[in-house]
Amino acid sequence: MLILKVIEGWRNQIAPPEELKEVIKEVSSERLAICNNCPFHSKNFKSLRPDAHCTKCSCTLSAKTKCLSCECPEKKWLSIMTSEEEYKHKNNKNG
Repeated sequence: MLILKVIEGWRNQIAPPEELKEVIKEVSSERLAICNNCPFHSKNFKSLRPDAHCTKCSCTLSAKTKCLSCECPEKKWLSIMTSEEEYKHKNNKNG
């Protein structure tokens, strides 16, 4: 995963753009439901990491599922927004 996508996920976890808060909440909820039933979910493995994470891509699920331009490495869920669209929201630009 590109560093910008990691940053996007954590930004949306900590301080999401106001106009995307509801979308992020809904998308994350749907994605987490999928991840919770995935064989690559960390709950299915012994791990020293305390966070719920994907053992396929190593991402923390609470942040990864909030990255609107990210997708599951197994294609169980896809991006709903391009990185460019996310960048515009991050910089409070319209259109």
